[in-house]
Amino acid sequence: MVQKTVLPNGVRIITENLPHLVSVSMGIWVDNGSRDETPGLNGISHFIEHMIFKGTRNRSARQIAKELDAIGGLSNAFTSKEQTCFHAKVLGHHLPQVAEILLDIFLQSVFEPEEVERERMVVLQEISMVEDTPDEFSHVLYGETVYEENPLGRNILGTPETVRTFTQENLKRYLQQAYGPEKVVVAAAGQIDHEGFVKLLAPELSKLPPGGKSPDRQKPLLTSKFRVVSRDLEQVHLVMGTWAPAAADAQRYAATLLNVLIGGNMSSRLFQEVREKRGLAYAIYSYLSSFQDTGIWGIYTAVAKETLSETLEVIGRELLKIKKGEVTPGELARAKEFVKGGIWLGAENNDNRMTRLAKNEYTFGRHLTFEEIMEGLDAATLEDLVKLAEETIRGDLFS
Repeated sequence: MVQKTVLPNGVRIITENLPHLVSVSMGIWVDNGSRDETPGLNGISHFIEHMIFKGTRNRSARQIAKELDAIGGLSNAFTSKEQTCFHAKVLGHHLPQVAEILLDIFLQSVFEPEEVERERMVVLQEISMVEDTPDEFSHVLYGETVYEENPLGRNILGTPETVRTFTQENLKRYLQQAYGPEKVVVAAAGQIDHEGFVKLLAPELSKLPPGGKSPDRQKPLLTSKFRVVSRDLEQVHLVMGTWAPAAADAQRYAATLLNVLIGGNMSSRLFQEVREKRGLAYAIYSYLSSFQDTGIWGIYTAVAKETLSETLEVIGRELLKIKKGEVTPGELARAKEFVKGGIWLGAENNDNRMTRLAKNEYTFGRHLTFEEIMEGLDAATLEDLVKLAEETIRGDLFS
């Protein structure tokens, strides 16, 4: 059962009791990511994510690590374009301890200057690592290209130039301004009692002061763009894509199924035509990235320079077939079962359930049941997929 409590200052606490599990997954989420940063502070949300485990008024970084290890806890954090999350998973009877630790690092982090300097070097190496990994870096370059000056196009990690400017002072100032209570969702799934969980969190989270006003998110205007970056590599790493529906758009079910058909699994059009039939690539897939107000549907592959033209011809031919409506009822039925299977199998993991609670709250403002999602998938028709393909597979939108 999913339950939700809103504290007087706007913090939302959402739980899903799964009594058959012995563990609980808990996450403190903030509706703030790299798209909410100004150009000069690009990467600061990710930097805070790193720093949050580096010491509080009550614990050193070593103490945080030791206390989490002592209860068998698995902890981590991540930053995306739109959210930041600090999360942990423990056995159910250790929930009070892990909740207290996560609250401490979330509310009482000190960002000691020495720790800031050490972590700066770590993040600079992380940026370099991505730049030295073509299959990752090509996606960074694609985002910069397709979104241009819109914040969605900025690297979540920031740039070496911006990362070198982060200090204890501007980290604390940004935290106070961007992490207001109205943006915070605490989600937990597993062996948990909702009322007891609220009592654990409310005394500290109720003290969270109002944050400042963040810049309004600007919806990007997508047009066709082309970019080539020369590197001394064995392969050409290619990312191409177009507009896709936003996370809450009514077309999201059609978009998910269309993605599966084209390049979302091993029986998809692109995997079969490019890899299995012609051996042109080891890696080829399509993906869907959905945001609050827009989305990207993309294709990635890596091929030899000599076969790039042939690969592009095959991809283009398969996209045109979809756009012309050359999709069978059998293909659609298989895609639906593939998506449903992924959802239900993922539902057996309470980390996924915890994430789903928070994402539903931010995207829809309510809990979506699995049955509702299944109904949405079942309702999608071949006509819906072809209509979406006609709207998105266009020369003036593809980059």
